[in-house]
Amino acid sequence: MIETLISSKTRIKLLLKFFLNSNTTAYLRSLESEFGESTNAIRIELNRLEEAGMLSSFSDGNKKMFRANTKHPLFKEVHNIILKTIGLDQIVQTVIERLGKVDQVFLVGEFAKGSDSQIIDLVFIGDIDKSYLINLVDKAEELVKRKIRYLIYRPEEYLASHQNGLEPEAVLLWSKD
Repeated sequence: MIETLISSKTRIKLLLKFFLNSNTTAYLRSLESEFGESTNAIRIELNRLEEAGMLSSFSDGNKKMFRANTKHPLFKEVHNIILKTIGLDQIVQTVIERLGKVDQVFLVGEFAKGSDSQIIDLVFIGDIDKSYLINLVDKAEELVKRKIRYLIYRPEEYLASHQNGLEPEAVLLWSKD
């Protein structure tokens, strides 16, 4: 869907990388190996996004690191477009709102790291009807045309096993608070 609006595949990959999880940072060579594209094509798009104020940069030794500029007036809108492109907005509406007592839902895995994937990894925290979740996930998979993999934790299980929280790349998608 987004390919019809943005013709540069490299720019789409960069937007996905940085705007899905705003904590993501990367440098040119790491993006080259991740995307499998030339450094020149990636550099051009990084420079355009930085000049537009969508990305900010900082030095880490001899590396120029990039990250999303969360203070940019369009950050939230671009983030929401990326969520809709992946289909996460549909998952939230279709699955989470009908599950009962859900405390939090996190996106983890490849998408949380900013990489495109055919599998969406989610972590649900709450008292959830598992059989109903399976039915809703099947419907959501049809909507988003991707597989959905999930873990369910009761709040006390989550606190006991994740005292330091989920991995740093985890993106909070929904919270009851």
